[in-house]
Amino acid sequence: MNQRKWITAIASTLVFTLFAVIAYRAFSPRPVEASTVEVKIDNFSFSPATITVKTGTQIIWMNHDDIPHTVVEENKTFKSKVLDTDEKFTFTFAKPGTYNYYCSIHPKMTAKIVVK
Repeated sequence: MNQRKWITAIASTLVFTLFAVIAYRAFSPRPVEASTVEVKIDNFSFSPATITVKTGTQIIWMNHDDIPHTVVEENKTFKSKVLDTDEKFTFTFAKPGTYNYYCSIHPKMTAKIVVK
């Protein structure tokens, strides 16, 4: 009878451990794959003009124009310095939402990023 209690205790411990491991793996946070998207600034426009990305995505704006530009979100969530030719600005989107942005030097240059 003593051996039977011992086997039951071992089996119960193994079952509990197995369920604990399964629960940990099912409910623990998983790393998010970071992705990067480039927006080109050229010919007085942002290209692409509208982008839909996942939370955690890093956007890199690269000025390929011969004149300076900025990247400014309308609610000032992000704002670049003045970007000369071949300079870049980077921002990582941590929160879902729609982000409308423009060039403060050339306000008719507008674009949008949708983060889901």
